[in-house]
Amino acid sequence: MAESRIAVYGAIAANVAIAATKFTVAAFTGSSAMVSEGVHSLVDSGNGGLLLVGLSRSQRAATAQHPFGYGKELYFWSLIVAVLIFGLGGGVSMYEGILHMREPTALQDPFWNYVVLGCAAVFEGISFTIAWRQFSRQRGDTPFWKALHASKDPANYTVLAEDSAALAGLAIAAAGIFLSHHLQMPALDGAASVLIGLLLAGVAVLLISESRGLLVGEGVAPETAAAIRAIVREEAGVRDTGPVRSMYIGADEVLMTLDVVFEPETPASDTASAIERIEKSIGERFPKIRRIYIEGRSA
Repeated sequence: MAESRIAVYGAIAANVAIAATKFTVAAFTGSSAMVSEGVHSLVDSGNGGLLLVGLSRSQRAATAQHPFGYGKELYFWSLIVAVLIFGLGGGVSMYEGILHMREPTALQDPFWNYVVLGCAAVFEGISFTIAWRQFSRQRGDTPFWKALHASKDPANYTVLAEDSAALAGLAIAAAGIFLSHHLQMPALDGAASVLIGLLLAGVAVLLISESRGLLVGEGVAPETAAAIRAIVREEAGVRDTGPVRSMYIGADEVLMTLDVVFEPETPASDTASAIERIEKSIGERFPKIRRIYIEGRSA
């Protein structure tokens, strides 16, 4: 979790500075795309704060009413972040762009827009690099897209997605400003704003999908479940196993239950010892599976 906080702090610091600069320049140049970029950075700053809230609340100790802890708080707040990206980031950017396309206003001097976009690209690049390094440490040798889907730490992949969208948005804004000014077509600046909004909405939909899966009780991957059953069947006296029932209750914590069927002649003491060994083997191979409940019965 400490590494996740580093990525979030880096993103907040970059976005606060960038948002203030973008809005200032937008006020002087009248660029719609720059307003959208300012809104984008402002929303990302607020989102970083919400992710920190989620990280903090998810680490509270278990209580009688929440015996498995508050790990899912992080999933809830990451869902709120995704909704804000969709509504405020994507919605406001598209609205601003449509208004500018309906009533286009020529840019006065695009020079400072380019300066701000260049500085923003540097800061966003630094934030992206921090998030990428944290994510790379977590995924190890796992292919990128597989690791992204398999990651259950919303703080890291949300910052990574936001920074990726921010860098792409900067490129779109720069292109819109350039074409609008050189072709004398102010509406293109508004069109760039709409594209930025669509980009943010697309990223938000992906994040909402990931958060939804975790909130409704996503379990371990099928290959992990198959490996667990294989571990169980290696134990002497085991005849069969039931399905692996699991659920992520935090970014680094999984709850798992399993029924194990032993041979009829297996003594109760041997059954208890076998279950202990199975639990130990599963925990050693899959450290995130911290709460293991196995029920043994005779065939």
